[in-house]
Amino acid sequence: MSIPWIVKYRPKRVEEVVGNDDSKKKFIEWIESWVKGEPIRKAALLYGPAGVGKTSLVEAVAKTYGYDLVELNASDQRSETIIKRIVGIAASQGTLTGSATRRIILLDEVDGMSEEDRGGLKAIVEVLERTRQPIVLTANDAWDPKLTPLRSVCLMIEFKRLKQWEVVKKLRDICLKEGIEADREALEFIAKRSEGDLRSAINDLQIVAQGRMKITIEDVGWLPYRNRIEPIFDVLSIIFNAKTISTARRALSLIDIDPDMMFEWIYENLPSQLTDPKDLAVAMENLAKADLIRSRVKLFQRWDLLAFATEIMSGGVAVAREATKPRWTPFHFPERIKFLSSIKEERGVMDSIASKIASRCLTSKRTVISDVIPYILFMLMNNPDYGVKLLRNYDLTSSEIEFLKGKVGVGVVEAPRKRGRSAGG
Repeated sequence: MSIPWIVKYRPKRVEEVVGNDDSKKKFIEWIESWVKGEPIRKAALLYGPAGVGKTSLVEAVAKTYGYDLVELNASDQRSETIIKRIVGIAASQGTLTGSATRRIILLDEVDGMSEEDRGGLKAIVEVLERTRQPIVLTANDAWDPKLTPLRSVCLMIEFKRLKQWEVVKKLRDICLKEGIEADREALEFIAKRSEGDLRSAINDLQIVAQGRMKITIEDVGWLPYRNRIEPIFDVLSIIFNAKTISTARRALSLIDIDPDMMFEWIYENLPSQLTDPKDLAVAMENLAKADLIRSRVKLFQRWDLLAFATEIMSGGVAVAREATKPRWTPFHFPERIKFLSSIKEERGVMDSIASKIASRCLTSKRTVISDVIPYILFMLMNNPDYGVKLLRNYDLTSSEIEFLKGKVGVGVVEAPRKRGRSAGG
């Protein structure tokens, strides 16, 4: 048990890398084009969630094809000077002309390069232009705006979360090699909680297996759901107190949340966090720009613009803070989200009613809600029996009719006004 199983059972051959078969095939085709001296692209960018085998595949391919591996990972400094000194030298030596020295250069988690790595990305692009060796980059988020220069010069290869059965199969293989009897239900439990992250699943399996030769569902039931997202309050705190745009932007990567929901959280809490009027005005202006981009994304289906919206609504808010004094202020759940949630069922009933009437009247649901429903409510108020009889002809259920009758009692229902010119016109 002294050796971590993620190290002990790390793939040594390409065949041992779990899942993402199409991505593995594409990567192998790319490395074989280097072997032939006719590279498809000088660099490949492998992107996708953590724990799905990106780095493991690179290591296995290096062993299979006889390449030395030169690696700079997230724990190393990757400034312009270091990139040029280490990567530049390694990339300029060797083949394309038949030299016996072959190496793969791996730059892991390039989307995690920080302010301390100033000039690093620019140096990588320069190295790619003249490299004589294959260079592999990995990233969790390949669509980070700062990686734009790299995307245009790299072969993009996407890796997806592993399927549950793929994780279970690997866990079962490890159990067989360790002489452990494991119930399938227990392995499925671990795999489900890993959410496609094989590295996490293997770590959990090793923890559970300590001191046991048999694993049952009772042995794994205490494992918590793997929490790969920071609490939203922590993320908001980072955004509102960040000193740089990059720090605020990276905070969003800590949480798995819909950008629209994140926008609501920021918008709701902004006035209480930035108390200086000028700071608040600047932040609201930036938030308005982010909202404008979000609307363009949905209207024109330009999802490539979403990254700009998230950067402005995080970094744009962070840099607006100048005069506001630091102080603790509690965060609040967005009232607009709370309101929409409270009327979700009501909106569902109204949508069903509008759909039935629209199909009979050959019009849209929007027109029914804006033009037809007011007449129906007026009718229900002044001649309830006739109104109910009419609604039954539209195949409305009793509960839907009662819903509309209940709307009559809310406030005063006026007679709908005719459109067009007035009587005196």
